[in-house]
Amino acid sequence: MSKRDDLIAKYADDLRHKCKMEPDMGLLTKVTIGCGPAIYNADSSTVAGSDVGELETVKNNFLVKKLGLADSPALMDAIHAVIETYGRSERHKHRAVVYYMLTKHFGKEAIYG
Repeated sequence: MSKRDDLIAKYADDLRHKCKMEPDMGLLTKVTIGCGPAIYNADSSTVAGSDVGELETVKNNFLVKKLGLADSPALMDAIHAVIETYGRSERHKHRAVVYYMLTKHFGKEAIYG
C-alpha cells in the first residue's frame, strides 16, 4: 500500500470509531486527494479545532472556495458541529476527515464527482 492509502485507511478508522459514521470510501479517497500534499505534513494535515484563525481558513479556503458556498454564519456553525462530532478533546483532527464530514454535511459530494 502507498502512504496515501495508509492515510485513507487511518481516516476511515477515525470516521468509524471517533465520529461513529461509516465512510463512503470513494468520496473519502477523493477528498484526501483534494487535500494535496498537505496530508503528508504533520502541521497542515490536522485542523486545530480551538484556533479561530484555522477555522476561518477552513471556512474560506474549503467551504467558500472549494465547495462554492456563500459565506454565512451557517458555515462556522457547521465547522463547530464537525469538530464536536470528531471530539473536541481529540488532538489529531485530520484535515481530510474534517473536509469529508463538511462535504457530507452540505451535500456537496458532486464536487468530487
